[in-house]
Amino acid sequence: MSDEQSRPGEPDEPTVVIDPAGPEPDAGAESGAVPAPAERPAAAEPAPARRLTGAGALIGLLLVLLGFTLVVQLKSNSEDKAYASLRQEDLVTILADLDAREDRLQQDISALEASRRELVSGAASRDEIIKKAEERADDLGILAGTLPAQGPGVLVRLEDDTKKITANHLLNAVQELRGAGAEAIQIDAPGGSVRVIASTSFIDADGGIVVDGVRLTGPYSIKAIGEPRDVAIAMRFPGGVVDDVTRDGGNVIVSEPGTVDITTVRSAPTLQYAKPVS
Repeated sequence: MSDEQSRPGEPDEPTVVIDPAGPEPDAGAESGAVPAPAERPAAAEPAPARRLTGAGALIGLLLVLLGFTLVVQLKSNSEDKAYASLRQEDLVTILADLDAREDRLQQDISALEASRRELVSGAASRDEIIKKAEERADDLGILAGTLPAQGPGVLVRLEDDTKKITANHLLNAVQELRGAGAEAIQIDAPGGSVRVIASTSFIDADGGIVVDGVRLTGPYSIKAIGEPRDVAIAMRFPGGVVDDVTRDGGNVIVSEPGTVDITTVRSAPTLQYAKPVS
């Protein structure tokens, strides 16, 4: 065995491997000491300023979210506080009342819009209203006998040579004319003219008939405005005025002159007790 080999009983000398790229072995390595492991460089800690900035942003965001949540919660509590303690039936009743109120408001809105359209329609609407009012006043004036009238109609002449025509004959003639649709009636006779209205009265008198205080004598002429054919048929109806007067010795002549003029008018009455109902 050569000198380079270890002798028996002698410890082997440690073999030192030198890293060409590493540091040279120190004296302890040559003397057989085990070299201490090389310390690793410590990881670079983040800059304190950067850590503080990130944490601050996160905290700020959390505070904003917390504040927003608190505001929403407080607002919701203030709005629902009045209804939180109500029963379901009460809430249903409140909802139905709100719906009904909405319907009434919609109706009011529609009525106001209609009134606005009428008001903004201008003078044409006002003229139309005035025209209708005047027409209505004219109709009432004719019916009340305060206005003259003109129109198609008939002329009924009751001749009484025997003086047997009575107030009843004259009243029946007027009622037949009204039933046939006569809108205005006037009686002309020696003694005067009388405009017949709803309150006209007929009373027998010596040698004649008193109509609304006016004493008339025959012959009697009745002017009536209405549909000529209907009025004439009413006069000639079997058992009517013509037959009645003829049977009692008088004579009735019914003619259709085309246009009938009624000129006698009455003064408007002054009502003492009757008032219009508003």
